[in-house]
Amino acid sequence: MKKLAILCLSLASLTLLGCDGGEQRQLQAELNEMSKDLRGKIKPLPVVKPYEPVSYTAFDMADPFGPAKIALATQGKKGAGSGLQPDLNRPREPLEAYSLESLAMVGVLKQHERTYALVKADSGLYRVSPGNYMGQNFGLITAIGEAEIQLKELVQDAAGDWTERESSLQLQEAEGNKK
Repeated sequence: MKKLAILCLSLASLTLLGCDGGEQRQLQAELNEMSKDLRGKIKPLPVVKPYEPVSYTAFDMADPFGPAKIALATQGKKGAGSGLQPDLNRPREPLEAYSLESLAMVGVLKQHERTYALVKADSGLYRVSPGNYMGQNFGLITAIGEAEIQLKELVQDAAGDWTERESSLQLQEAEGNKK
């Protein structure tokens, strides 16, 4: 057993003698030779120019964004101050929370010689008649036909004036009738 232990120790020492680091020393010397002329170069910092304050001299000039300038610019425009304005104090109706694009006319109902339209919004179904409001642009229902709802909407133009525009909501085909 002692002989086996001595044999193992002698083999281990021979293995260690074989790894004397000769290759590593040669590689280190070659690396040192290649990098002896390399030096890192850093660009110098840019020269900071001193701050020179400039005084504001336009205090006595007219403000280009003031209400007087805007009123002057819109005076000559057609339709300025047309007097149209939505009634912001009236109670809002449920269908005014939806844009016209998200509403769908799904049917027409006649009851006591009055015509009503059935409008679907999200998962709810609403019955509307002329005089009701729908859409986010203060859309007043003016007429209900067999295939469409006609509205008059009030929208603001670039100058801030309210203008009237005609819109309609078309009857949607049932899913089973589409081809």
